Amino acid sequence: MSLSTHVLDTALGVPAAGMSLRLRDADGAVLAEGTTNADGRYGELPAVGAGVFVLRFETAAYFALSGRPCFYPSVEVRFEVTDPASHHHVPLLVSPFGFSSYRGS
Repeated sequence: MSLSTHVLDTALGVPAAGMSLRLRDADGAVLAEGTTNADGRYGELPAVGAGVFVLRFETAAYFALSGRPCFYPSVEVRFEVTDPASHHHVPLLVSPFGFSSYRGS
């Protein structure tokens, strides 16, 4: 199964470049970690099987880069893969005082 993510800074209307993230499995084992590229994407998430996973986004460090305070110092998106043959896209829409996620395509 392929897995991808994309982070958009909705306060500025731009991709969230340089945001650190980490993918963990349900047991807490780190499967991948790095930062988003200029387009707000992290394109090298590993293929995973069925199970529960957590993407953790380090929002405080990202907002600090532009001198903006934030209410949520990190955002964790917990999701379940039930069909490992399908592509799973986990986007994050973020601002200093709110966030949203959904299953993308």
